[in-house]
Amino acid sequence: MRISSIALGALTCCGIAFGCGAALAQSAKDIVGTWTLASVTLEEGGKKSEPFGPAPKGMAVFDGARQSIVIVRPDMPKFATNNRNTGTAEENKAAVQGSLTFFGPYTFDEASKVMTVVVEGSNFPNWIGLNLKRNISVTGDTLTITNPTPTASGPGGVATIVWQRAR
Repeated sequence: MRISSIALGALTCCGIAFGCGAALAQSAKDIVGTWTLASVTLEEGGKKSEPFGPAPKGMAVFDGARQSIVIVRPDMPKFATNNRNTGTAEENKAAVQGSLTFFGPYTFDEASKVMTVVVEGSNFPNWIGLNLKRNISVTGDTLTITNPTPTASGPGGVATIVWQRAR
């Protein structure tokens, strides 16, 4: 299933989310490191969907002060010209709807277990300059980021992104 760039924006803005675990991150150092994407789900009205497919690819890096997240659908079609600057409208649409990237500095509030990212760059330009707030949970080698607040820029609902600590 493909989602529109607005839906993609909403998913990310609304809910790059990880499921709630029994043990929450105790401090900012609990999330420092490199993480590999396990799943992305969106739940709205009791229905769950996988906007990046059943086996999305991705990586998240948190260094204690800055973060970078990349999420892609593994089934995106290649550009026929083998040149990203000469893609067709359909190829460009698939690339935008099949990926999400953003980076910037972040802070972690240990009391509320909320991370705030100041978006410096993103393939969804509407996020640039925004402060994105996400609930954080770490259980063992699993990081879950949740944003339960629907936004006007997409489908709403709760997005959950689950990451595994990279080895």
